[in-house]
Amino acid sequence: MTVADRLVARLRAAGIKRVFGVPSGSWLYYMDAMRKGGLDFVLVAHESTAGFMADVTARVTGIPGACYGTVGPGATNLSTGVGGALLDRSPLLAFTSEPPEKMLGRTVQMAVDHQALFRPLTKWTTRLAPDRVDQVLDQALQIALSDMPGPVHIGLPEDLGPKQTHDSPVTRGLPPTRSLGPASEDSLRALETVVAGSRRPVLAVGLSAVRAGLGPALLRIAEKHRMPVILTPMAKGLIPEDHPLYVGVLFHALSDRVAATHKESDLVIAVGYDPIEFNYEDWMPSVPLLCLDTLPADIDRTAYPSVTDVTGDIGVSLRRLEALPPLDSRWDLKELADRRQAMFRTMEPPPGSFGPRAALAGLREVLPRDGIMTCDVGAHIHLIGQMWRTPAPGLQLMTNGWSSMGFGIPAALAAKLARPDLPVACVTGDGGFQMMAGEMATARRIGLPVVFVLLEDRSLDLIRLKQDKKNMPRYGTDLLDPDYPRADSIFGVPILRAGTASDYRAALDAAFRSDGPVIVEAAIDSSEYDELILRKHK
Repeated sequence: MTVADRLVARLRAAGIKRVFGVPSGSWLYYMDAMRKGGLDFVLVAHESTAGFMADVTARVTGIPGACYGTVGPGATNLSTGVGGALLDRSPLLAFTSEPPEKMLGRTVQMAVDHQALFRPLTKWTTRLAPDRVDQVLDQALQIALSDMPGPVHIGLPEDLGPKQTHDSPVTRGLPPTRSLGPASEDSLRALETVVAGSRRPVLAVGLSAVRAGLGPALLRIAEKHRMPVILTPMAKGLIPEDHPLYVGVLFHALSDRVAATHKESDLVIAVGYDPIEFNYEDWMPSVPLLCLDTLPADIDRTAYPSVTDVTGDIGVSLRRLEALPPLDSRWDLKELADRRQAMFRTMEPPPGSFGPRAALAGLREVLPRDGIMTCDVGAHIHLIGQMWRTPAPGLQLMTNGWSSMGFGIPAALAAKLARPDLPVACVTGDGGFQMMAGEMATARRIGLPVVFVLLEDRSLDLIRLKQDKKNMPRYGTDLLDPDYPRADSIFGVPILRAGTASDYRAALDAAFRSDGPVIVEAAIDSSEYDELILRKHK
């Protein structure tokens, strides 16, 4: 076997079906091995797309994604998507071509030190060699999946692909991952003491709880102890929005309504809460913190001196919490319900309007409950985080830890490839769409029936809102001139335009009937963002 043959065989044996990227000369050996070995190479318009698609593939399938970029500019482009996997906690393998051993340290066209480039963006970075292909790939898969999931970078010397390696049987499946044992008995007893003294505890639940599949246990605990539940944006779907103890999502639209509850708490119980989404100090009241996680709470312990870390298997810690006698909860469930209902009423589109609320409400009506919606970064993501009804985790995909514009379109492509049986839609603003318009060619070439909802307001609205908040003049946020020429398609993907709610609904119905990608361009009134987002959190 050649190195390229063996690498492809091991990836396929691990359950990886696709590698996303833009090829180079030295990558041809691997592409040919993929062609012969039944592994798809998905050509994209930009390497950052490859990283985002590998990230989302891992989220949807549970198997690490894979992506590739060539020497220098290919690798730097790829690094944007790889950084997303690091801070959004997705396991992936990022391959890049590198100069051969004899040229390391020399002046070489295009080359930069990829090991130095990817070291702060990954959990581990290394170079492949002919005598350790299996060792490196198995170690990379284990590191990517263990503990806090994330990306691993593997450099491929440019002369490596055609070299010979051994022909022994290829290991099947994924390597075993490291698992964390239960928290210490002392910390579990401390949990019992802290909780027993509380009368208004609130559960703050994050992404790590989603990965651990803790939704059912959290619901049982919330109901038994009458504990309100707040979520981070990437934990959407873990708790039904219509549940009596659901409060809302931190950090996004109408955060002041969510704060009306958590500021009345006397204890915050953080379950799998990852501050990469929202630091504790930016929202927590001055009350004790009980942190149930695999790592101690990352919090300013001078400002918050009363922190109890229960570090270990989160499921075991939750079982201890669930086993406690029912708390003497002092929460007024009617008051919680009134707040929740008032918040959702505020997010209903006013009659006759066509702003972002109407656009999202219309899409939610058309997209089946099991459909996947991805979104880009911008003003709309703050509204989606609070407004979009999400029946289960993984049915709304966003980036919050990394928060890179340009995420939404690649995410939708990857979700559709991974789950061709489910309808997929993407919501993006003008800015994110401009960054990834080239991927319309990718969607059409592959034949992916994804509906891209483009919220057209012709500006970077989130930045415009921040300028307004700081009483600064609006400057540098307009994306399009008033008279820019219209087109009926982009790279062959048809555009359906809508300026009213009724036209929009008709466009959505037509788009979801299509057997290929469609852009629904919604000319919205963006002024309603002003009253819905950037509220005070505390």
